[in-house]
Amino acid sequence: MAETRSPDPTDPPEQGARQRRRGDPDRVVAFTDGVFAIIITILVLEIGVPSNLSEQSLREALDETGATLVAWVISFLLVGMYWVSHRDLFVRVRAVNRDLVWLNLVFLLPVSLIPFAAAMLGEYHDEPIALHLYGVVLIAASLARVGMYQYVSKRPALLWEPTTARARRVGLSISAAPIALYLLAMLLAGLAPSVSLVVYLGVPAAYFVLITVLRDRPATAGDADGFS
Repeated sequence: MAETRSPDPTDPPEQGARQRRRGDPDRVVAFTDGVFAIIITILVLEIGVPSNLSEQSLREALDETGATLVAWVISFLLVGMYWVSHRDLFVRVRAVNRDLVWLNLVFLLPVSLIPFAAAMLGEYHDEPIALHLYGVVLIAASLARVGMYQYVSKRPALLWEPTTARARRVGLSISAAPIALYLLAMLLAGLAPSVSLVVYLGVPAAYFVLITVLRDRPATAGDADGFS
């Protein structure tokens, strides 16, 4: 795969300008932020507001929309987690090449399906197939995130600073950790759907705790400091 060379101060001005236009990560980040903003908006639009209801029927309607609200909270936190992880990665990126642009699009594909999976989850929260579909979408997003992290971390020409082997292992662990919890939630879907939902809800908290622990340990503090 071809790599984009970082701009060299000794290059002629015209060549340096072309290189910056081709490899500037700002447009990739701006596009990705826009996609995440749309995803969050779609999630909110899935919550319907009942109209012309009496107090009793309104209470019943709120009970019926409870599962949708739970699915929205879980999905909002997970989308936020993926946005934060993308931000953490691209803060380190100095230039992008064609492969990274496409890897970023591949990452956005399953992330963009989260509103659909969340709508299914809200409507059929006690059905294993809805919980499984939700897990499949999230696992696909995590695998795409892992692949993009691995690609970037092994190409110092794309980074402001090279990534050490130990830092790469720490970053890989942080990126891949949610997959284990998604698999657990899928395994529990047929046995205890409500517990499966709790596991999904706990993923962002577990992600935050993992990063906090790694940042507090002297052995991994420096390597995990770049993760939010």
